[in-house]
Amino acid sequence: MSDEPGRIMAGEMAEQPAVLRRILERGAPEVHAVARAIAARGCRFVLLTGRGTSDNAALYAKYLLEIRLGVPCGLTSMSTTTAYGARPDLTDVLVITVSQSGGSPDLVASTRAAREAGAVTLAVTNNPDSPLSAVSEYHLDVLAGPERALPATKTYTASLLTLYLLVEGLRGGDGAAAHALPDLAERILARRDEVRTLAARYRFAERMVLTSRGYGYPTAREAALKLMETSYVPALAYSGADLLHGPLAMVDNVSPVIAVVTEGRGGEALQPVLDRLRGRGADLFVVGPRAQVEAASAGFVLPVDGVPEELQPVLEILPLQQLAYEVTIARGQDPDAPRALAKVTETR
Repeated sequence: MSDEPGRIMAGEMAEQPAVLRRILERGAPEVHAVARAIAARGCRFVLLTGRGTSDNAALYAKYLLEIRLGVPCGLTSMSTTTAYGARPDLTDVLVITVSQSGGSPDLVASTRAAREAGAVTLAVTNNPDSPLSAVSEYHLDVLAGPERALPATKTYTASLLTLYLLVEGLRGGDGAAAHALPDLAERILARRDEVRTLAARYRFAERMVLTSRGYGYPTAREAALKLMETSYVPALAYSGADLLHGPLAMVDNVSPVIAVVTEGRGGEALQPVLDRLRGRGADLFVVGPRAQVEAASAGFVLPVDGVPEELQPVLEILPLQQLAYEVTIARGQDPDAPRALAKVTETR
């Protein structure tokens, strides 16, 4: 545990612009080389595997692969392999396993089984010497450097950018649009006082609801996870479409709703949900374009002019990481060391 509560997590959040630059400058050639090798294999389907934060990064990759590449994708249920012993035919299937540590036994076992079943396997980790890397045919290092705080921050954004570059490589692109991200990330993270003020508004919240659509939905899920694991506030994440199918009934004017409004088709699809939330008098907190923030109870304006919709999640999560951190500090807890958690989760 750090001497000062939250010191490690704060430092790792601040590293993110440098990590993004490192990936673009040092990691991109390897990502593109792996993408070319995998593209030559002609995979017909993609399965994505992860737990926790890495599962949210995998969901982001699912949107990228289906929208940008037109390849059908699924998120795996590892217990079908590890608990039930199922062995589906995975010939010509690409299995991408995302893991910060690459050490969880179920990830390793399911990836090994997938390779034995004929899959092309790719591990995306922050540890090239991990057991997961060893059992995978291909590996990509997200180059985030050691992450000591229990809540994953820099490994999440590093995974998103690495997965974006992978998909761009698979479709023959160069990922040049990503080069604006490090400077924009610095601008966002420099607004910490603004987020601290917002955190004071929500420090006594008994629960939170998060929502988005499209590329922003993984951001909503990851922000909910960060809030729960650091501040212990129950935070429920829903696709905007799912929110309208029942859970909207629990929304009131007391518990805040955090909406991630990606500028693009996802944000447009979320608009009817935002209208319904405002109609119910919800305390609506928006992360997104200025017009959306100004129409809400509170929010954080993202500088995303000219940033493609598919890259905005790398920036959207940053103020929400800071919000989880600041709410936790305001509640007198240490975000570096959430209770009952370990850096490597030994699921089987």
